[in-house]
Amino acid sequence: MEPRKPPRRSDPPPPDASEGENRLLRARLVELAAAAARNEALLAKTQERELDLLRAGSLAELLGRLIDGLREAYQLDRVMVLLKDPQHEVRHLATGENVGHELLAHVRHEDRLDAMALALGGLAKPWLGSRLPAEAVRALRSTAVGGSYAFLPLPRADLRLGVLVFESRDPGRFTADLASDFLAHLGVVAAICLENAINRARLTRTGVTDFLTGFHNRRYLNARLREELARAQRTGASVGLLMIDVDHFKQINDSHGHLAGDIVLKEIARRIASQIRSSDTGARFGGDEFAVLLGGARAADLERLAQRLTAAMNATPVPTGGEGGERVTLSIGGALAEPAPDERDYRALAERLMAEADAALYRAKSAGRDRFVIAERAVR
Repeated sequence: MEPRKPPRRSDPPPPDASEGENRLLRARLVELAAAAARNEALLAKTQERELDLLRAGSLAELLGRLIDGLREAYQLDRVMVLLKDPQHEVRHLATGENVGHELLAHVRHEDRLDAMALALGGLAKPWLGSRLPAEAVRALRSTAVGGSYAFLPLPRADLRLGVLVFESRDPGRFTADLASDFLAHLGVVAAICLENAINRARLTRTGVTDFLTGFHNRRYLNARLREELARAQRTGASVGLLMIDVDHFKQINDSHGHLAGDIVLKEIARRIASQIRSSDTGARFGGDEFAVLLGGARAADLERLAQRLTAAMNATPVPTGGEGGERVTLSIGGALAEPAPDERDYRALAERLMAEADAALYRAKSAGRDRFVIAERAVR
């Protein structure tokens, strides 16, 4: 019988291998704990900012809280709002609420956002990372700060109102391991607030008011014109109308951008309002064209007002939102209407008056602009 052999012992693992694995695990735990702490702090701050957004009482206030408020709260280098706004309605509403030029510089009004969204994985949820696709860089107008970014979709029903963009120079600020569910919730809350603020601004401005300038709109002017013609018929008076065109306005948009153009139009409306009587009606007729309705006016009244308007525009340059300003001139055409005692079609008479004033405006522009022409004969 052979003697029993002692059992073989397996060789112990190298002491440095297990220690290395432990160090890696401890380092990973530290990273996870740090990420969890960041996420918890970010969640608390996000809930606080959501309540702040919900308290905004106007579109101007909301944009300030979205851009400056979130930037300061999250210690970001920049916050941008990319809006799907092909008709630039939101831009006009914001400018009409006197949103500052510096704030509006952080809002982009886009015809479409589809290409950028597709490049960022469809933006069904927030996109976080440091390497921006070309479509996202173009949407930011090549002014990305560099570092890392968070793109938060602003969803409403089946639509996307826009995208909220957080920018940080720290490349590790927004990474794939950062929880994004609360950022997604922030985007939903911001979208609800934005939709409500836009609707409130629309209600304030719709009906009889121009979005941008706060002047009456063409619809209101037409109604008032018929009222003044009926009054003039009863009293044996006449009605005057000035049609006003901003000379070379397209050059202002091309040179300074649409935001500057909006600022110029608002200032022109302000200067017109400063020269007319409380009984007169100033209106934005459309685009860069304005009108002033004068009840009980004579040709001399039209001439005096036209002189005051051209002088008011020539007095000082018009600010464009940057340094200095632009010299802006007006071409003005005027006409009178004297309703006949048996006149009943005030709409047709109003159209003839506008056509005559518009023809006088055309003559002023053909003669070199920066002048006024008043039609010699009253419309009947």
